[in-house]
Amino acid sequence: MYTTLITAQQLHELQSQDKPLMVFDCSFDLMQPDWGVQQYLEAHIPGALYVDLDTYLSSSDPDNAASGGRHPLPVRSDCVHALRRVGFTNDMQAVVYDRNGNNYCGRLWWIMKWLGHDNVAVLDGGLQAWQDAGYPVESGPHPISQQMDSGAYAMVDQPFELNKPLVRLVSTDEVAQSLGKGECTLIDSRSAARYRGEEELLDPVAGHIPGALNRPFAENMEADGRFKPAEVLRQEFDAMLDGRDTSRVTVYCGSGVSAIPNVLAMEIAELPRPALYGGSWSEWCTTKPELPVERD
Repeated sequence: MYTTLITAQQLHELQSQDKPLMVFDCSFDLMQPDWGVQQYLEAHIPGALYVDLDTYLSSSDPDNAASGGRHPLPVRSDCVHALRRVGFTNDMQAVVYDRNGNNYCGRLWWIMKWLGHDNVAVLDGGLQAWQDAGYPVESGPHPISQQMDSGAYAMVDQPFELNKPLVRLVSTDEVAQSLGKGECTLIDSRSAARYRGEEELLDPVAGHIPGALNRPFAENMEADGRFKPAEVLRQEFDAMLDGRDTSRVTVYCGSGVSAIPNVLAMEIAELPRPALYGGSWSEWCTTKPELPVERD
């Protein structure tokens, strides 16, 4: 069972052993929404399904969403139905990857934990690591993709069942109520320039939530796209948190997507799994005008 990271070699071994397994390609580009599926059609890990951030990992209905912001989380029941449509079952190992430094695939990793499914892991280093190891890729669409688009359900003996969440989702009100009380440490996962309010290309207001620390999600990665070793991550988080209670951390980013590598990194470092503010900055800066903004 793999619950955080999996190497290309380990994934290849699972495939060769014909273990209960489903692989998901989550490659995406905010500025070019069609880029991910185009890359997938050109080359992907054999058997992998493509999962689009806008279509499958975000809600298109703000009245039927678990969070706000630019990429609202779907409600849990909708996530369950999506997995049932592709034939995913509770006994399967899920592996997620992308071409974006583990950014977008982390969203599906977190959603599965939120559904109570622990057997989900990020392919460390993404598609590049798989290809660097010399393993084959295939092109074209996956047959199951038609079921995802049509809403038809795969026929399986034991459909995927919802379980108790393994991660914690917090709301704007919860974050606002915690400010200034020393109850929670916020970590902003965006770039330093966006955190400081020097630039903002995606949201209408620049800045960050008052009191938040800054750890851009890319700081968790080596140059080759793999996560840093656990001991290095532990040292870096300990230095940043500087004695703060590691069990009371909440992470956020722009829209709740690129915060996930910080969630995963803390788990790799054997620190308590932090909560996620799903709506993140895009919800904070647009929901209520009285919410405070800080700029450094």
